[in-house]
Formats: sequence, structure tokens, C-alpha cells
Amino acid sequence: MDQFAGSIDAMTVAIVLSLAAALTYGICDVGGGFTSRTVSPWAITVTGQLGGGLAMLAAAAGTSGTVTAGHLGLAGLAGAGSAAGTVYLYRGLASGRSTLVAPLSAVGAAAVPVFAGVTAGERPPLIVWAGILVALPGIWLVATSGGGPRAGTDLAAIRDGALSGLGFGVLFTAVGQIPASAGLLPLAIQNAAAGLVTVAAALALRQSWLPSTRRAWFGLPIGVLGAGGTALFLTATHAGSLTITGVVVSLYPVFTIALSVLLLGERVGRWQGLGVLLCGVSIAFIAAG
Repeated sequence: MDQFAGSIDAMTVAIVLSLAAALTYGICDVGGGFTSRTVSPWAITVTGQLGGGLAMLAAAAGTSGTVTAGHLGLAGLAGAGSAAGTVYLYRGLASGRSTLVAPLSAVGAAAVPVFAGVTAGERPPLIVWAGILVALPGIWLVATSGGGPRAGTDLAAIRDGALSGLGFGVLFTAVGQIPASAGLLPLAIQNAAAGLVTVAAALALRQSWLPSTRRAWFGLPIGVLGAGGTALFLTATHAGSLTITGVVVSLYPVFTIALSVLLLGERVGRWQGLGVLLCGVSIAFIAAG
């Protein structure tokens, strides 16, 4: 059966689960970004992966599944992507530029699964390609913030957003290849791999990663919630195509930005707002395909 012509009920389930995952990721982004203003994003990522790993290990103990070497490889790749995506996103959000970092991260996270799906043989309809084209000016407007990138904060935010998007795109693509028969154990392995990659990178870059303060342990509940989001996304990919679910889950910045504006008092500029709108339209077009 064609991946884009499956049951309406199945696709509806896939979209709803992907949106639920996006909601959990958006909440995690706000919590992690706010905490990272006073705590190293590396430490938050480590405690988050610990919390997520323990939660998924407990969940896996109550489910059945057969894990192969290939599944372990996908889990490891997803863990590396998760580590990169989370660290760069939290670092960007900690700079107080979530309205710039989050949309860039989302477009990157959406683009990687689309590319992977097309490479694997998926052939999305024209509306999906229209969405990709709409994303280009959206990215430009978001990145320039209406007056060209300013030195320092904005350029760093652009870098953090782009690298975060690439990392999350790898996470979504790898998780989307894990079959239902593997159960939830690969997600526990994914969190463990993400934690190890984070520590190794922090050591190589001489960054502080030890959760030496009580505030750093706020990452535990954030990680549990994030792992739940990944489990929702994994289930969504079993009901719908990666190209669609990978883009729908990338709506998480809608929740991130809304909460940042409401709770943290951040502002969205006119041109940047238009860029965010175009990014949202592009994601909607791709999901509609």
C-alpha cells in the first residue's frame, strides 16, 4: 500500500500523536531553556537523558519486543542526534533568543526526515514541495530578524538553531526506522547513548557537564517528559509515513514561542513574525500532503 494513501484513521492517529509529541517537546524546550540561563546546558542535557532513560527502561520492562543489532545502531544514531539537538537548542534558548532559535531548529528538524523519506523512495505530492519552497523565505526572514543578523547574539543563535535542527532531524529520522516489534527498549538505549555523547563532547570542549547544583536536576522531569514525547512520535511513525510525522512533530516551536511570549515576556518582531508564520505555513503544507 502506498505510504501516502493509507487509512484516513491511521493517518489521523499519526498526526494526533505527532502533535502530542510536539506539545511535550515545546514544554521541555521552555523548561530546559529557562533552566539553562543559570545552569550549564550540558548538565541539563545529561540529567534530562538520565531521567528519560530511566523512564523508558521502566516502560520497556513492561512491554515485549525483539531488539536486533540494527535497532541498536538506529538507537545510537538517534541518541547522538538527540544530544546535539538538545544541547544546541538549550544553549540558544538560554541566550534569550528562542523566537529565533526555535523556528530554525524546527525547519531543520522537518527537512531531514523529508530528505530521508524521499531518498528512501517516498514520493510526496506537490503540496509538500510547495511547503518546502515556502520554508526558504521563512528561514531567511527568521534568521535576519528584519534588519540583518546582528553580530554576536543573533549569529550565535542562528548557528545554534541550525545545528539543533540537524540533530533533531537525525533523531526523528532514526527513530522513525525502528519497527513496533522492537518495543521501547531502543528508546532507553537512545537516551543512554545521548547521555554518553553529551559527556564525551563536553569533555572534549572543556564544558561543565556535572549536575553540581540542585537546579541542574530539574532536567530529570524534563527528560521524562521528552522521552514520553519521543515514545509518542515512535508510535506515530508506525501509523503514518516519516515524511508526514517528521514534519508535524516539528511544530513544537509553536508551543515554545507561545509559552516564551506569555511566560518569559519575549518579543517577536514584525518581519521575524512573518518568517515564523511562513515556517508554520510550510510545515502545514507538508503535513497536508
